[in-house]
Amino acid sequence: VQLQAYGGGLVQAGGSLRLSCVTSGRTFSPYRMGWFRQAPGKEREFVTQIRWSDGFTTDADSVKGRFVTSRDNTKNTLYLQMNNLEPEDTAVYFCAADHSAYHWTYWGQGTLVTVSS
Repeated sequence: VQLQAYGGGLVQAGGSLRLSCVTSGRTFSPYRMGWFRQAPGKEREFVTQIRWSDGFTTDADSVKGRFVTSRDNTKNTLYLQMNNLEPEDTAVYFCAADHSAYHWTYWGQGTLVTVSS
């Protein structure tokens, strides 16, 4: 199973971006998928996750009300709609997936989001 994230780029503060994460390989039906990010000089942090079966989401406090994660089961694709972006959102964003609620086994390669002030 491979995850590929794309959609990053440069955006001004207050702007929006949508990230996508496509899964490929053998038929993949995860329990959950999610987004993490790693800013320069900082540790990777959790952003949001979605339960694949019913779309239930959990968001980090720092992105609540601004970021929305969704999925398209027919396309095996995860999305992250990021609105009202702030310079503090600048990071490499990674998508991840797993068959359980306890681990993150599969990771994408990351896509860079840069928010200018």
